[in-house]
Amino acid sequence: MALTENVQAVHKETRELIVLRRGQLGTVLMEFNAEAYLVDFADAQGCTYAMETISADKLMLFFFRLGH
Repeated sequence: MALTENVQAVHKETRELIVLRRGQLGTVLMEFNAEAYLVDFADAQGCTYAMETISADKLMLFFFRLGH
């Protein structure tokens, strides 16, 4: 999923507030009645830097390949 707007989050290690930017990609870990999703945000090495519950209206499905 990709963010459709900036979202404040807490950095997993430092516990400091960070801003996840519009367009940033994350992996959905859990769905809450299609209203919100637990999303993992990780760096290029796969290390999680934020994990947040994001409302569905702030997420956009992202396609990596052409579908039918």
